[in-house]
Amino acid sequence: MSFAPLLAAPPAIQLHAWIAMAAFFLGLIVLLRPKGTTIHKAMGRIWVAMMVVVAISAFWIHELNQFMGFSWIHLLSILVLYTLTRAIIHIRRGNVQAHRYNMLSAYLGALVIAGAFTFLPGRIMHQVVFGG
Repeated sequence: MSFAPLLAAPPAIQLHAWIAMAAFFLGLIVLLRPKGTTIHKAMGRIWVAMMVVVAISAFWIHELNQFMGFSWIHLLSILVLYTLTRAIIHIRRGNVQAHRYNMLSAYLGALVIAGAFTFLPGRIMHQVVFGG
């Protein structure tokens, strides 16, 4: 494993990748810890902020360039921003079940499933983990 390919990437990719990795681990901790506590709320707010950075930074990444510089992954970024907004609205209204669903959807969809695609051959994270 070598972080050299990531460190050689453009700044937007570096920001996106480093924050996404941190959000993956923080999100896992939030999911495993007791819910509703002050710690849960504080870590959740930090996680949401990190996910906003991950989603917005994606708009400066054009490596897949399927349509005028953009790709399906940019639609995911819009969906993540929408899902996070819905999760916040739901918890403020006291709808814990809908909040849980939206947060889990954002975690699984953006960090687990989409994150798994970053390990495909030819992608930077594949080079980081498996060499290139």
